[in-house]
Amino acid sequence: MVRSKETCARHAYRRAMPQLLIVHHTVSPALEAVLESVLAGTSADGIEAVEVVVRPALSATAVDVLAADAYLLGTPANIGYMSGALKHFFDQIYYPTRKATTGRPYGLYVHGNEGLEGALRSVESVTKGLGWRRCQQPVEVRGEPAAEDLGACWELGATMASALMA
Repeated sequence: MVRSKETCARHAYRRAMPQLLIVHHTVSPALEAVLESVLAGTSADGIEAVEVVVRPALSATAVDVLAADAYLLGTPANIGYMSGALKHFFDQIYYPTRKATTGRPYGLYVHGNEGLEGALRSVESVTKGLGWRRCQQPVEVRGEPAAEDLGACWELGATMASALMA
């Protein structure tokens, strides 16, 4: 397909602002609080010109992944594994995006009462296959999120968004 100069200019304009894609599976009030803290961090003072796109894991697509410059993933720990919804997301986007997104940064938060290590390992296994690079240590929230946990989630969101400003 040959693009006209006008089409290329429109495309360049759309990409002028880096995009952070947040893909999450939020199934509880605790996870909702965690997600809200992450989102608050992405709009911290000083963070400008970063588009934040939020998609539930069951509706995020390969097009969303290809359009983004970085990813922030959120999942509950389910029996020592990532949620089925996040696994479904990865199943849908893996091959269509693998080569085009190699090297892109990602962050991760996991919530649960137990089995967080297995959930982290399962997500990191897939992101390694995708060639994504972890931008920050994952945030692990056990049980009811405390102020410290929510602060770490805020920091994760702020770090991921501010990294795209550089």
